[in-house]
Amino acid sequence: MLCLSRLTRLPFTLSRSFTVLALESSADDTCAAVVNDSHRILSNVVMKQNDLHEVYGGIHPEVAIQAHQRNMPLAVQQALKDANVDIVKDIDGVAFTRGPGIGGCLSVGSNAAKSLAAALNKPLVGVHHMQAHALTSLLTSWPNPPSFPFLTLLVSGGHTLLLLAISSRSFKILATTLDESVGRSFDKVSRMLGLKWTSLGPGAALEQFCLENFSDNDSVLSEHATVFPRPMPGRLAFSYASLHSHVERYLFSRGGIKQLNVETRRIIARAFQEAAVSQLIDKLLLGLKWCQNNNITITTIVVSGGVASNLYLRERCVLASDRFHGVDFVYPPLHLCTDNAVMIGWASMTRFLAQDHDDYTIDLLPKWSIEDL
Repeated sequence: MLCLSRLTRLPFTLSRSFTVLALESSADDTCAAVVNDSHRILSNVVMKQNDLHEVYGGIHPEVAIQAHQRNMPLAVQQALKDANVDIVKDIDGVAFTRGPGIGGCLSVGSNAAKSLAAALNKPLVGVHHMQAHALTSLLTSWPNPPSFPFLTLLVSGGHTLLLLAISSRSFKILATTLDESVGRSFDKVSRMLGLKWTSLGPGAALEQFCLENFSDNDSVLSEHATVFPRPMPGRLAFSYASLHSHVERYLFSRGGIKQLNVETRRIIARAFQEAAVSQLIDKLLLGLKWCQNNNITITTIVVSGGVASNLYLRERCVLASDRFHGVDFVYPPLHLCTDNAVMIGWASMTRFLAQDHDDYTIDLLPKWSIEDL
């Protein structure tokens, strides 16, 4: 088959920065951004759909696809305008999220990226969504980015992964979830407690609810805060279904949420959040021990993905710092933890600079292990 976009792989030199237009549509955020190899974010557009999905209690794939189709042209137009660039003269490559994600949602960004690249004769790169989350801190921590190898905890609505990042394209999975992600568990408990979504969704609503004041003298469940399940102690694996099931059983035993006052619901939320984050800390320590046992020196742990914007998680990592013996924690800025196209553009950069491009006929990979990069 004739390859229209693959160029000879030669050392790449430019008299100006290499500039990428990147698109992301793996779930319910329609994103476009412009970044360059000088570590500059020229624009970052995120169009959210929370108001469309709240009535369904989660992402409705068909609704998400239709919203992406409406929003993607606008997101691209705004990203180019904010960056003050001409797509013909100033954009050197187009990147998009190839997977993993919701197939129909991925197809919107993929089709837009491939059509733009083909029409303008620009090189194209498809990016692994979780790789992009893992590498965001290499952009945002510049000029002192984490050095390989490092541990990275990728926590979101779709994934809970503890990885050893060996290079920008080589990752080893040390632990993943055996049932559901930590982000999905946050979302489910938030819905069980009847919380109104924030602009960042149900999981962020639970975090906000936990931050609000309540009286320690008010009733119930304070004794339950220490008896949440601690799944698979000593094992490098996550499990979150048991935590939201614990909340569900408790609510059922009390006659449902309508029988509980706000203060009691807040105690439940705080107890759940503590148990969820404690599991992340426990598994991080196990991952660090695994590296030590395999003579791999780790000086940095990168925490990324949507759940990495949770301030309680960040606070607990700080409080646990003495247990990590001098290992530094690194996080992207809050607005770059949730899905965005900046991370897609940045993750594509090393391939663009090596002139390693994808064909315009490249397929999506809704299910795609990061170890298969």
